[in-house]
Amino acid sequence: MKPKLKIFMVFPEIAPFAGTAEVGRVGGSLPVVFKEMGHDVRIISPQYRAINERKYVLRDVIRLQNIEVPLDGETVRVNVKSAFVPNSKVQVYFIDYKPFFFREGLYSDPKTGKPYPDNGKRFILFSRSVLETLTKLQWQPDVIHCHDWQSGLIPFLLKTVYHDNTFFQRMSSLFTVHDFTEQGRFDTDSLKEQLPEGAADAKNGIVDKHGEYNFLRTGILYADMVNTVSKKYAEDVLADDGLSGGLKDVLKKKGTKFTGFSGGIDDTFWNPETNRDIAETFSAKDMQGKNVCRTALMARFKLKCPDDMPIIALHAPMTEGKGIGLIQESFERLMRLNIAFVLNGSGDRSIQRFFSAAEKKYPGRVGSGSGADDDALVHMIYAGSDMVLVPSKRESNGIERLSAMRFGTVPIVHHTGGLADRVRPYVPETGKGTGFVFKEFKAKSMVKSLEQAIRLYRDNKRWSQLMKSCMREDLSWSHPAKKYIQLYNRCLPKKK
Repeated sequence: MKPKLKIFMVFPEIAPFAGTAEVGRVGGSLPVVFKEMGHDVRIISPQYRAINERKYVLRDVIRLQNIEVPLDGETVRVNVKSAFVPNSKVQVYFIDYKPFFFREGLYSDPKTGKPYPDNGKRFILFSRSVLETLTKLQWQPDVIHCHDWQSGLIPFLLKTVYHDNTFFQRMSSLFTVHDFTEQGRFDTDSLKEQLPEGAADAKNGIVDKHGEYNFLRTGILYADMVNTVSKKYAEDVLADDGLSGGLKDVLKKKGTKFTGFSGGIDDTFWNPETNRDIAETFSAKDMQGKNVCRTALMARFKLKCPDDMPIIALHAPMTEGKGIGLIQESFERLMRLNIAFVLNGSGDRSIQRFFSAAEKKYPGRVGSGSGADDDALVHMIYAGSDMVLVPSKRESNGIERLSAMRFGTVPIVHHTGGLADRVRPYVPETGKGTGFVFKEFKAKSMVKSLEQAIRLYRDNKRWSQLMKSCMREDLSWSHPAKKYIQLYNRCLPKKK
């Protein structure tokens, strides 16, 4: 039996404390699974203004006060607070530096939608603070697991600034990229005072071909292992330089040290048998509650749908990248299929205007939500809908929206990223599969898959079997967590 590991996980955000993306969900669920497996796991993130200190019982840690961190050629002092992931024994540390993190948004100004201009400086400070926190704790993890560009400098710092510090010499790093479109690129002049002398030298490789510091590229270059969040997404970024954001060659140089596999969800959070946000609980053995949830959803969105009219959920940012254009292009044809839509998402204003007009044109068949990432509303939508449409052009993981499967809501997805990994195409001859998949990113291909789903929906017996197959599909962290442990062991230095 392999020895248990000491794992330090670095997240830009952690749900439920503060989280707007799938990486936050990972932060609030995967470490809990590691803890249950017997590993010594701790996690760390900035302390944002959005975090409710009283609700989550954040406490000062005496030996983690006034930690000195270099900034602007001087030294600033940060504090670290501690809490636990709710309903677990996983300890969380929060870097408390209010000039940088006590803001309305996490990475962007919510009033303008633009990233904070000092994001580079903010996350340089965060990265240095993470490592300085370890020295104060005198806790030496086997692996530091970094997520996304906000922590991309940590593998670099381990291999350079802290290389000769014996405290860090046995620590390895894994860098997980959730999305290659956000790379953390910054002007070198604005940050040259924040990084160690010589950091911008060409040989160090943290300056990209555009002459900018690139935190994501840096993490890939310096981490002992790199992974992304689905097998298909890993294949896609290796094949398409545009999809990798210009990092294809860097990824190829990693060779076998770059891999991809799908993550999981917290299957207690997405559980229709115990969920308190839905009108009535249900299970694969007793589906009656789903009918009650459908009725509640219709009342919430003022829908008037007979039993033979499926309700299709669309919970996504209203952007072209999420495939919304395919729906706009084919919308009139879709409505002739005798279906209803429940939409929840924010984004492009022209797209939002389109669906507002559709709601007026088709009263009782189109309903729209607030667009907010309100868990209770999302649970209600997934529990009451019959299908969930995920037509994303590119999707790294997509597991958050596939959570609808736990509520017996059948997915219709484009063959990309984690959607391709997780949804098994339905085969009418055998009755096997968990959803409908269209391979071409075209409106006609999406409509064809929807037509197939609607025909099956009107066959009560076979549709019921498909719903139950979705509910029984293992979307948990159980298997992915074991894969992460394997990656951690590959990161570890070889014993002499």
